[in-house]
Amino acid sequence: MADPQQLYNLLNEIYLILDDGNRRFFSRFNLTVPRFYALLHLGEQPGLSFSELSELMLCDKSNITRIIRGMEADGLVVRRPHETDGRTLRLFLSQAGEELRHQVTAAHEQFNQARFDALEGIMQDSLLAELLRLKKSLRTQLDGGATAD
Repeated sequence: MADPQQLYNLLNEIYLILDDGNRRFFSRFNLTVPRFYALLHLGEQPGLSFSELSELMLCDKSNITRIIRGMEADGLVVRRPHETDGRTLRLFLSQAGEELRHQVTAAHEQFNQARFDALEGIMQDSLLAELLRLKKSLRTQLDGGATAD
């Protein structure tokens, strides 16, 4: 049986390598990793509030506010008042934001294909299934389910 600490260390190291690769890749589009994910989420779910976006991106609302302000200044995002709740603002991609999202997501898919070419198709499927299982277990632990001792 594998050592859990070794598994953790390996997964953490892989995350850091992937994250560094993402930073380098997105910089070609004048994006940071958080800005990319904001583009992705707002493209998939137009009209999100600041709070909803902060939940999706696992960061606090002040970070989202800073990210969105910069993206607004770059002409990528627009704020609109909520139709029924005057206290809430909804976030949408501008035309330029939508065009950038399409461009960068297509390029990122190709980039990821090349990253994972080292694993054959069946190995990718098996790894995906096990990682999804691990993710579900970790999420359950975080949400107050079974805890590790």
